[in-house]
Amino acid sequence: MSLYERLGGEPAFTAAVDDFYRRMLTDERVATFFDDVDMEGQIAKQKAFLTYVTGGPAEYTGKDMRAAHAPLLEKGLNSSHVDVVIEHLGATLLSLGAAPDDVAEVAKLADSVRADILSQ
Repeated sequence: MSLYERLGGEPAFTAAVDDFYRRMLTDERVATFFDDVDMEGQIAKQKAFLTYVTGGPAEYTGKDMRAAHAPLLEKGLNSSHVDVVIEHLGATLLSLGAAPDDVAEVAKLADSVRADILSQ
């Protein structure tokens, strides 16, 4: 069974991404990164990306991590902000009943792209 299936599939990912962005948009440490962002489009991209990296039935066709996050680097994005993303993603998944081992696996996936996000 894929991580996508263990996490609950499409309904769980819809709920998770929606909750994740509610958390991000209300967190003063990262909220400003979403100024002027089309959140409907962002949510759709994030759902597709998470579905893809967890083994679900989607192909991610968005920008690569470096290109997608380059404008955010200009706004001051750094490693501490990536930590906030992983924190909120984990809290969201746990609040929706995901198993701690699965949450840890998602955190590893998110952390595995840190260098690309930060263009390192």
